[in-house]
Amino acid sequence: MAHSANSTSVERPLRPGIYSPTMTFFDPETEDLDVATIREHAVRLASAGLAGLVTMGSNGEAVHLSLDEKRIVTQETRKALDDAGFSHIPIMVGASENSIRGTIELCKHSKEAGGDYVLLIPPSYYRYAIDERAITEYFLGVADSSPLPIVLYNYPGAVAGIDMDSDLIIKLSEHPNIVGTKLTCANTGKLTRVALATDAVTPTAQGSGYMCFAGMADFTLQGLITGASGVIAGGANVMPKLCVHVYNLFKEGNIDEAIRMQKVLSRGDWVLTKAAIPGTKSAIQSYFGYGGYARRPLRRLTDEETQAVKDKLADVMEIEMSL
Repeated sequence: MAHSANSTSVERPLRPGIYSPTMTFFDPETEDLDVATIREHAVRLASAGLAGLVTMGSNGEAVHLSLDEKRIVTQETRKALDDAGFSHIPIMVGASENSIRGTIELCKHSKEAGGDYVLLIPPSYYRYAIDERAITEYFLGVADSSPLPIVLYNYPGAVAGIDMDSDLIIKLSEHPNIVGTKLTCANTGKLTRVALATDAVTPTAQGSGYMCFAGMADFTLQGLITGASGVIAGGANVMPKLCVHVYNLFKEGNIDEAIRMQKVLSRGDWVLTKAAIPGTKSAIQSYFGYGGYARRPLRRLTDEETQAVKDKLADVMEIEMSL
């Protein structure tokens, strides 16, 4: 499989490691973009050792943003990284629309905004009409015309239950402009099969250049053990250093300690998963002094709920702050 172009022709190659789909921050009164905080957050994550960032992922409230706002978020994230000395860190951009044509346009737009790769979920609005053939046509059609390389995003919860199996992902991965997969389905067996078939990059082996990412901090170590290139983890917005720590322990061969830390990470990640975007933002607010709220209609947590999220994360964040 000829994916080595990923490491040579692209200005910012995808390296194995921890990536985070970054939150988008808003002014608490007006709900306008809070650009200063968006920039500050990107630099905090990069400083924690992340290998890359994802703008306009599901954590970034892309469905709540206008096209112009999407451009600003990616553009300012890129500028913030460059200004802080992190110009080597790539940005993936969530760029999914329901039509092939619309997605290609958004891929072009993402490139103009400073993105290096696009992360794409299958179309799902006309769920009854989306079978494996339609999904194949969608991804290959976009891949033929996208100016940015594509990372496939398997996230059944966001696309009316569509769950791409390993055979389909492996078939799509043969396209030279499809360079990776993110598996938020948490199916480690599927991850193993895709990583094996694509000869994916791992922390210790260069492989073909294809990237096979676990999709949640919850199974960081489990994914790495069976061949993952790294993790694209929403939890890394709150616990980036702990995510990186588990990755590094695995890479160094310190599996017992990696298992111990993964248990802590899984417990913390579940708190954030259940609290969703409002709760994740409240955790960032509690521990880092910024974060604010999601755009309505996502609700604001009560003071009691905010405190509960903070308390449930206390032991995890003690480790995060010590790293």
